[in-house]
Parts: sequence; C-alpha cells; structure tokens
Amino acid sequence: MERKVPMRLCTGCGEMKPKKELIRVIKTEEESFQIDVTGKKNGRGAYICKSLDCLNRACSNRGIERSLKSGIPKEIKENLLKELKVFVEE
Repeated sequence: MERKVPMRLCTGCGEMKPKKELIRVIKTEEESFQIDVTGKKNGRGAYICKSLDCLNRACSNRGIERSLKSGIPKEIKENLLKELKVFVEE
C-alpha cells in the first residue's frame, strides 16, 4: 500500500506542496522564532518554498506572521531572513 505524502501550503505562493520540499519556521512556547530543519520540533509552524521569490513574497504579504498567528519583531525577522537564505535556492 502506498503511503500518503503530507502536503503543506507555502505562505509565499499559496501552493500545496509535499512537506519535505518546504522550509518550516516555528514559533515556540517561549515566543522565540526558529527554523525547523527536521520538521518535528514543537511549536506553531509556517512553511515556505525553497525559492527567494516565495521568501520575499511571504514577508511582504505577512504570510509567515498570519500562519504563526503572531507579529514578528523587526530584528528577529531580519535574523530569520538571513538564516532562511542559506536554505533557499537562488
């Protein structure tokens, strides 16, 4: 029997894609924001495609903040962007 592939919505482009193809950003209970490479950490998650275009779109349309149900302070957002750019394909 074939296993079902978990699908998630990209906060940038709004497309449903397999979970493994996306980057997960989480908000922990301590109100900190992290990039979850494993996809298994506890916390509310938002998913982004591995493209610079989707990353920029998710920031400009506040898609990440909507998914995490929380505003992200400017300095934390800048740090997240720097970290995410490592995973993103140009």
